[in-house]
Amino acid sequence: MDFKTSNEETKTGIYLMQEGNEEPFNIRLHLAKDILTIQEQDVICVSGEPFYSSGGAEHKIPVVISKISKEQKAELSGLLFIGDGILQINGINVRSYRHEEVVQVLRNAGEEVTLTVSFLKKTPAFLKLPLCEDCTCIPSDQSSGTSSPLCDSGLHLNYHPNNTDTLSCSSWPTSPGLRWEKRWVDLRLIPLLHSRLSQYIPGSDVCRKNAFQVIAVDGVCSGVIQFPAVEDCLDWLQAIASNISGLTKHNVKKINRNFPVNQQIIYMGWVDEKEQDSVQDRMYSPKFLALRGSSLFKFSAPPVTTWDWTRAEKSFTVYEIMCKILKDNDLLDKRKHCFSVQTETGEDMFFSVELECELLIWEKAFQMATFLEVERIQCKTYACIMESHLMGLTIDFSMGFVCFDAASKAVLWRYKFSQLKGSSDDGKSKIKFLFQNQDSKSIEAKELEFSNLFAVLHCIHAFFAAKVACLDPMFVESQGTATTTGIPSLSSLSCNSQTPKLKYTT
Repeated sequence: MDFKTSNEETKTGIYLMQEGNEEPFNIRLHLAKDILTIQEQDVICVSGEPFYSSGGAEHKIPVVISKISKEQKAELSGLLFIGDGILQINGINVRSYRHEEVVQVLRNAGEEVTLTVSFLKKTPAFLKLPLCEDCTCIPSDQSSGTSSPLCDSGLHLNYHPNNTDTLSCSSWPTSPGLRWEKRWVDLRLIPLLHSRLSQYIPGSDVCRKNAFQVIAVDGVCSGVIQFPAVEDCLDWLQAIASNISGLTKHNVKKINRNFPVNQQIIYMGWVDEKEQDSVQDRMYSPKFLALRGSSLFKFSAPPVTTWDWTRAEKSFTVYEIMCKILKDNDLLDKRKHCFSVQTETGEDMFFSVELECELLIWEKAFQMATFLEVERIQCKTYACIMESHLMGLTIDFSMGFVCFDAASKAVLWRYKFSQLKGSSDDGKSKIKFLFQNQDSKSIEAKELEFSNLFAVLHCIHAFFAAKVACLDPMFVESQGTATTTGIPSLSSLSCNSQTPKLKYTT
């Protein structure tokens, strides 16, 4: 069923948000299928001018712009700023005009208005007065204890503790026709497609307490959203993660229409990678992983165009790498929900995700991608040396292990997967296989030397895993659909293994 980005299912709540070192302030979160809206309370003009002003000749100062309406021509021009004093309107000198007179001139100026303004270097005291709920003004710290002339005239200002410049008026008794209301207004819109969540302080393994932030694909950050209890935090994390996952699946389904069967995307998502040469303040960096066809891609940002797929930081063949979910005693630091990927060269990369459900999704996707690729290629051959002779070892999905002479192509020996009873390696180039002879039941040892030891070990494990998966009817049925059901946990045919890791009959 297609994922529909409707707004029928929403989630709303009022919490706290902190930006930088500023004091937390109230925000309202509104979660829809495809967007997270963060709102703040503000007093807005619901009718009237594209910008709000205060002052005037009656207060012995020019009329000053105290707020500019968002997305209106005044803001879009990029030429007007809060604190500008209005000197002329369409050539009319209004320096000596009262505030009401300036408003009237603006109303009669037509659709095209030319303003001459001058920025006031010293902000008048009335722009910094807090708003008192009972409409009684509090003297500013810089005043002598007397109230502002604007307060005397009945003008009250909305004070935002984090920004004394973005002030708006709660009433305009001297300006008929303007109406003001206290409302929740949009502070930030976070598109959820390819967004990422982070409970951790950036670059570290320190988890925030009951708080997280959402970072959009274009880098816009929600700020640190704080919750009163761990349950609230987890509930919102899971809800946002679920929406991101749904959007990703829908996007992958659309992209896959343009790719052949052997190049389909199985997984896409954000992770945090542990730096190889990390410093104390930068232990982790965000990366975007994608499983597509035969490859695992690692990006610094999600691929959008076909060209983006050619610019991955790194790519690996899925059946030549090994993935391991880290248990509690395997974790490297305070980060939870981690996994490692050992590459074909033996290098270990460590990643973490935010939630356990994301870890399960990754594990199933990697198992599915490996199974599909093994099923597609059916066999893989690696050059090797046995007793100083150049050989070839073929790992065949149907036949098992086949060793042949590289020059004559003559088969020297072959064994089924079920005949492998043990293996060991030196961690550098040599693998010693222990096969059981079907007739005599005796153990026959075969030692081969490879230039790419880890790639061979991982490939053998991938073929074993695919064989075991084929014995699971539920998995075989699911692999033809878009879902990714679980594959039985498989022990690794890893380096330095002395005993057989997998046993079954073929």
